[in-house]
Amino acid sequence: MPVLIDPEHNETDALFKLYPDWTEKSVLEIGSGDGRLTWRFADRASRVVAIEPDQEVHQIALANRPRTMEHVEFLNLGLDEFARGNKERFDIALLSWSL
Repeated sequence: MPVLIDPEHNETDALFKLYPDWTEKSVLEIGSGDGRLTWRFADRASRVVAIEPDQEVHQIALANRPRTMEHVEFLNLGLDEFARGNKERFDIALLSWSL
């Protein structure tokens, strides 16, 4: 039996209350894991960069990416490595496991 995390969608409800307008926004998701939360907000943003240092769960996210989510870029990087090479600015940044 699979473990269901947040089946009531409390995480996304709180997220959308905090920041209701995601239109034309670029989002950095730190610690995206297997994409469980990513798929629940990505359709509202124009671009998502999701970073995950764990190779195994990064591969799961890539394998499970819905076809409608081409604007989601998954990177197999930790935050330090990403920050050293990144020059892009983001409108929203999420620390996924802090919700």
